[in-house]
Amino acid sequence: MNSTFRILAGAALLSSATLTAAPAFADGEVNIYSYRQPYLIEPLLDAFTKETGIKTNVVFAAEGLGERIAAEGANSPADVLLTVDIGRLDGAKQLGISQPVVSEIVNANVPAEFRDPEGHWIGLTNRARVIYASKERVDQDSITYEELADPKWKGRLCTRSGQHVYTVGLVASMVAHHGAEETEKWLEGVRDNLARKPAGNDRAQVKAIFAGECDIALGNTYYMGLMQTNEKEPEQQTWADSVRILFPNTDDRGSHVNVAGVILTKNAPNQDNAVKLIEFLSSDEAQQIYAETNHEYPVKPGVAVSERVASWGEFKKDTLSLADIAKNRKTASELIDEVGFDDGPAS
Repeated sequence: MNSTFRILAGAALLSSATLTAAPAFADGEVNIYSYRQPYLIEPLLDAFTKETGIKTNVVFAAEGLGERIAAEGANSPADVLLTVDIGRLDGAKQLGISQPVVSEIVNANVPAEFRDPEGHWIGLTNRARVIYASKERVDQDSITYEELADPKWKGRLCTRSGQHVYTVGLVASMVAHHGAEETEKWLEGVRDNLARKPAGNDRAQVKAIFAGECDIALGNTYYMGLMQTNEKEPEQQTWADSVRILFPNTDDRGSHVNVAGVILTKNAPNQDNAVKLIEFLSSDEAQQIYAETNHEYPVKPGVAVSERVASWGEFKKDTLSLADIAKNRKTASELIDEVGFDDGPAS
């Protein structure tokens, strides 16, 4: 197969020459569709090619890759899909674009709780959905997700869109724990505590806290690490220095945790190389790269988090299964729309 992909609207192409210096002994290639930003996966793909000689060809897009693979059908050049959130992983399975990963290496490296029971998706890293809290204006050292609906936070909370996969995942976990009726009431309370309409990404929420627009915000752990180490944009380091991380529900069920992961496509033209890539991404070497470069929590037992992540403190993970989160996502999305979450406070 040609080492580059045909570029379609909305997707940017990164050839293997961009991401890897493929050695002369290159043993074939693997074609990657990725929702993950190129700079996040480049160190991993460089290491993979160095170890195996297999070239990596990458198409990146912010949305629509699963549907694109489905539309391409048997002619799809994609071997794997890299993505974040259990919703997108399970969604790929529901689209019928995946096949089980058969690998004793992957099974040994990745605990069953981070794998689809039928092998259609493999979790590669964890991230916790936490609270960014102003160091100046928030004194408490603990918090719960339920507390976000407390009127004491009225006008003090920022978050991204309710329909973003990160938010839907958290709300789905609330549905699993409390049921749809109680979750709807909670969402109404959270909505009315918003300082503004939901907008921006997780970094934008930290910027808003720094600017005094709100005092707390929902965000993923790894964004804090990326901001704290962003030497190219020092203003992000300033934003990050204005907040601290609170891990919700540490005294009861634990903090909501989601995954980034990978699927093996149904019609992968380079299936053997694709499995080798998935095996590599679950290895000690790759898991350490994830930890040190992306500030994520490895899924492979025994691989340490980075010193920066460790400095945030240990936390208790919610043991709710990813499958339970996935099956409640539709209800969560409907509730978010029913309460008009993205319209902002009702009064």
